[in-house]
Amino acid sequence: MATRTKPADRRTDALSKKRIVEAAIELLDAGGESALTFRALAAHLATGSGAIYHHVANKDDLLAAATNDVIARVVTEVAGDADPREAIRTVALGVFDAIDAHAWMGALLSRTPSLVALPQIFEGFGGQLQALGIPDRAQFDSASALVSYTLGVAGQNAANAHLFPHGTDRAAFLAAAAAQWARLDPARYQFVHKVAAQLPEHDDREQFLAGIDLILAGTEALAP
Repeated sequence: MATRTKPADRRTDALSKKRIVEAAIELLDAGGESALTFRALAAHLATGSGAIYHHVANKDDLLAAATNDVIARVVTEVAGDADPREAIRTVALGVFDAIDAHAWMGALLSRTPSLVALPQIFEGFGGQLQALGIPDRAQFDSASALVSYTLGVAGQNAANAHLFPHGTDRAAFLAAAAAQWARLDPARYQFVHKVAAQLPEHDDREQFLAGIDLILAGTEALAP
């Protein structure tokens, strides 16, 4: 007599888009963009693919929803009465940390500018630039500089972190890189020789914020 295969346990609670997005982020964090398939998501949620398609149209829709969800949390964490300059630094660092925690998001934001997440970042910076009194003619350029710098540095930082095996000693790696810099021709690489000793000691987040401060210094000079 043939043995019947026990059907997989299925969830009995109502499936929401919020839970689908949360599960998608979990899969993306664990295995990157290639790990997010509707089959894997259905197994993760103990449901069928049809139930997921009821809430999201396709993988691109799901990736967009996941990215928008992460960025929305970053932008809304800024206190309404925060100093505009500090609010810009908070948004920038929040995006930096979010991309560091969710490496898949950096590449997605760079190649898909139509995501709702990007206007959210622009709004997070732009509203504070208005509060700083930056002239209208300079607001778009200023916000674009902040967005481009934030996404570029955050994306590169996240990519660098995933180039090396888990457990790589960052200090030892940077010390080795600094030693290579120190061996370069000092006549041709005078500046590189000068800063090589700072390479192993620098903090990525502090250096990132230093760049934000440089952009803000130039932007604030435009204010009346």
